[in-house]
Amino acid sequence: MDRRDIFPRSLQYLIAIAEYGSYTRAAEALHVSQPTLSQQIKQLEEYLQSPLLDRSGRTVQLTDAGKIFLRHARRAWGELNIGTRAIQDVQDLSRGSLRLGWTPITDYLTCDLLSRYNRMYPGITLSTLDMPQDDIEPAISEARIDIGITFSKPLDSEENSSHTETFTLFEEALYLAVGETHPRRIRKRKRITAQDFGKESLVQLNTDFALRHHIDRYCHDCGIEPRNVIETNSLTVIIEMVELGSLATVLPSTIINTQDGLYPIAVVPELPHHTVSMIWHKSGYKSPACLAFLELASSWSANMLQEKRLG
Repeated sequence: MDRRDIFPRSLQYLIAIAEYGSYTRAAEALHVSQPTLSQQIKQLEEYLQSPLLDRSGRTVQLTDAGKIFLRHARRAWGELNIGTRAIQDVQDLSRGSLRLGWTPITDYLTCDLLSRYNRMYPGITLSTLDMPQDDIEPAISEARIDIGITFSKPLDSEENSSHTETFTLFEEALYLAVGETHPRRIRKRKRITAQDFGKESLVQLNTDFALRHHIDRYCHDCGIEPRNVIETNSLTVIIEMVELGSLATVLPSTIINTQDGLYPIAVVPELPHHTVSMIWHKSGYKSPACLAFLELASSWSANMLQEKRLG
């Protein structure tokens, strides 16, 4: 390898090995031979004059230098992908792709928006990725997703970095959600105190997710200790557990109202309201598909607000 050159495939190979922890699995995923992959990594290490991978254990691990270089390699690979997509994108939106990152909460709240987008632009391939909220902004910075859809407290939604822009779609109230056989549902309770909330056995998202952090903070501020008996990263599991038994959870009102087996109970003091917002890279490339989504989301948001006022 010439001292001045790093080939894109070398970056791709390093990223794959870091992801799979194995030369063999990375080669299979990339549909190349293992010797080819090994040779490219060896040349890359020679070029950088530093070992990037530790091959002594059962799995391949990044060295300290490898960890540093991998961050830059991912950004560079992302930029190369952006360049490729920019050439391939068609301005009339007859084809293209759009990558969305969202949390288990926001996918439930914005599926209608995605459905409308698909009907308008059936040639655009939509790819969605569930992730903790704290991972969305880094994914945008590294060009792994085009747009993130977040669920946060209103003040938090304004605190994005200098590299991203934010647009608030709508605001959601949070309620305690219970099922048909829950004692509070049987007694037709419409409102409980924070102290009573602290006595509930809860099934919640795990601590990777922003909603969980805000609920824990609410409990701390109210001087109560939440009884979290089940933690998961799946909203579907949470809904099914609440519908079938005596457990409860905290969900946005829209989700509760669209589930036949869930019933809302207000908590006093009021649980914090949250905003559903879009974020995207301020100065990064925006494909025609991305721009079309931002435009549609803006009008969809305005229609939702109008319907709430009329309702």
